[in-house]
Amino acid sequence: MMTECGTLIIGASQAGLQIAVSLREAGDTAPITLVGEEAHAPYQRPPLSKAYLLGGTDLEKLWLRTPEFLAQRDISLVTGERIDSLELHGVGPSGTAHTIGGRRLTFDRLALTVGARPRRLEAPGADLDGVTYLRTADDAALLRELQSDAESVVVVGGGFIGLEAAAVARAQGKRVTVVEAADRLIGRAVAPVVSEFYRAAHARRGVDVRTDARVTWLAGRNGHVQAVELSDGTWIPADLVIVGIGVVPRTKLARQLGLECDGGIVVDRCARTSNHHVVAAGDCTVQPHPLTGTGRVRIESVQNAVSQAKAAAASLAGRREPSDAVPWFWSDQYELKLQIAGLSTGHDHHVVRGDLDGESFSVLYYREERLVAVDAVNAPGDYMAVRKALTQGATIAAAAAADSSVPLRELILPQAVGA
Repeated sequence: MMTECGTLIIGASQAGLQIAVSLREAGDTAPITLVGEEAHAPYQRPPLSKAYLLGGTDLEKLWLRTPEFLAQRDISLVTGERIDSLELHGVGPSGTAHTIGGRRLTFDRLALTVGARPRRLEAPGADLDGVTYLRTADDAALLRELQSDAESVVVVGGGFIGLEAAAVARAQGKRVTVVEAADRLIGRAVAPVVSEFYRAAHARRGVDVRTDARVTWLAGRNGHVQAVELSDGTWIPADLVIVGIGVVPRTKLARQLGLECDGGIVVDRCARTSNHHVVAAGDCTVQPHPLTGTGRVRIESVQNAVSQAKAAAASLAGRREPSDAVPWFWSDQYELKLQIAGLSTGHDHHVVRGDLDGESFSVLYYREERLVAVDAVNAPGDYMAVRKALTQGATIAAAAAADSSVPLRELILPQAVGA
């Protein structure tokens, strides 16, 4: 089966859908084919570890756009098909893709929005039933089913996904243990003060948090997990294990095309790959820092996927519209809402304001006196003020920020020349 030429978007993700919609909004009338490996229409992923896992919503309510919306805009959606091989005709931009199911898709323009896969737990017994991952809607549906019957849940990985899953399990009355190999929770994303806050917050709600701990073995009976052994020799009962130890960008197709990959598909600020005829967006990519334009970062967030996708659509249409929006992210755990704006990587000091014990505070991050990010827990005003400042290229003096009696929005200053 062959499809007509046009734009082929591989990956029915947030980024993939956004590219298609942006092309149509810009007046592009060429055929668009959006191919997804999953059987579902494109959906929101963040609620999978929150409301969906808790049982508070159905998958159809998470759809980003209905199939009818896509059909009305002449966007062909192909679900349940995986692209296995890909080649360009010469240097591109046209080429041909082949699916596992035998489809042959020709294209004039190509976008890769293939996302990432969960990093697998490498320990004996990791293939037992009851050892689960949380990345897709099917993962979440299976986990929701297994969790309803579970009594003792072990979460491997103290990042955002793991902690959100732990919060859901604890809210359902399960015995929950979080096992983190590093010396603190969410250590790659936040300052130690925020890590300690979340450790204490989960402990107060009955979660057993183990840091500096590695899983060495998973024991089972009749093929189903029953217990987890840690590196210190202790055993934890477990009839359900949720693994959240990060993701690995999908680069197979990019490598087939000879595209540069380095911890992800390398793209520029316009979402162009090393072959400028091909664009890529979302969790599969590494990109220049959105605010400074330097270095390479990989950002896993809805905001980044949408921003990159808009830049990618512009590039496909022959326009240059760099992705330079302020990164933002959120995490819901219990009644704690964490909102992050900016990127704190490389900060050299931080300021804490608010009430940690009262579970309402913010942490502002600085590098060489320049404001670079904020983590705000139940402090939406602080989050919005810093996001506004970063968007404007402004700053907030660290000494002034420490005084929580003054709203941050009143402290926004122009960034010093040359800062």
